[in-house]
Amino acid sequence: MLTYLTAGESHGPELSGILTGVPAGLSLDIDQINQALADRQGGYGRGNRQKIEHDEVVITGGVRHGQTLGSPIALTIRNRDHAQWSKIMHPTAAANAENTLRAVSRPRPGHADLVGGMKYGHRDLRNVLERSSARETAMRVAIGNICKQVLAALDIQIIGYVAAIGGQGADPEQLTDVAQIQAKIQTNDLRITEAAQVTPIHELIDQTKKQGDTLGGIIRVVANNVPAGLGSYVSWDTKLDAKIAAAVMGVNAMKGVEIGDGFENAAHPGSEVMDEIDWTAGQGFSRNSDHLGGFEGGMTSGMPVIVKAAMKPIPTLYKPLQSADINSKEVKQATVERSDTTAIVPASIVIESVVAIELAKAITDTFDGSNMTRLQAQLAAYRQELSQY
Repeated sequence: MLTYLTAGESHGPELSGILTGVPAGLSLDIDQINQALADRQGGYGRGNRQKIEHDEVVITGGVRHGQTLGSPIALTIRNRDHAQWSKIMHPTAAANAENTLRAVSRPRPGHADLVGGMKYGHRDLRNVLERSSARETAMRVAIGNICKQVLAALDIQIIGYVAAIGGQGADPEQLTDVAQIQAKIQTNDLRITEAAQVTPIHELIDQTKKQGDTLGGIIRVVANNVPAGLGSYVSWDTKLDAKIAAAVMGVNAMKGVEIGDGFENAAHPGSEVMDEIDWTAGQGFSRNSDHLGGFEGGMTSGMPVIVKAAMKPIPTLYKPLQSADINSKEVKQATVERSDTTAIVPASIVIESVVAIELAKAITDTFDGSNMTRLQAQLAAYRQELSQY
């Protein structure tokens, strides 16, 4: 079974990850993983920490001579910023006046600070924010890129990009061809497809930064050549669209998920929403539209998989909102931590990554995921079977 686990704090020594269930015999390109990590650190509106971190993954298990072994893949990403936090974030040194100087007692509205402290009994909310930080998503990008390489070996392409920032749309065409989307978003530092919106959105981000505020946005993920029939209708917990929605909501700051046209479909009659069925000799069944985002009954339909996510603005504001001290109970301004004006660009790569993980998981659950060559042969045979249905 393909699954993963991450560990590590934002300013701790490193992030760690274990990924199990990757088929043996995949030619793994570590440069692709590191490029994805570099892309995650880019984007207009990012904060100063990205000038410190230069993320690179180190693989310490599960890969030999560039080939996956079928055993768990162990990964680490060093936190370079830890050098400035080594005493404060030391894993084993006893707490003292020197290494608790950055204790946090004023929780930030919209963050995990207060509720996490209440749940786990922490009196220093740094124990919460260090793990709830989006820094952890660097490891999910590394793991997701491995899964993306599994999908690529099966001729499945996937891309995540930014459809809107701060209410300003930047995706009028809503393309469904991954190659076309990739070509357009590579021309700017916002990962948007509409070049005319680059300057206006830059200006919006700059203005928001001057105001000490933050911006959210909409992310769109498209996957091509996903075979029909992944997932199942027989039980709620086997529906693949539900699993993807859960994975997306598990990413920091995500507050909404759509499959296909999602909420827009709710405003139209069924005759305008359902994807009519067609059939072509040699190809088999297809749909004349993709309003349902490549899913019917919790299963992939063979059309492009389309997932959208709504990201709230980052809760750390340089003009902090009202809070209350957990010790004195005095009403004060929330703690200010170093942050971005918007992290929608890196978030699009994170969402791409978690969707890739779920698609790879569904494929390796459906077919024999022990060996890459065998998996490729089984999927090819399955595609051929579907074309003759």
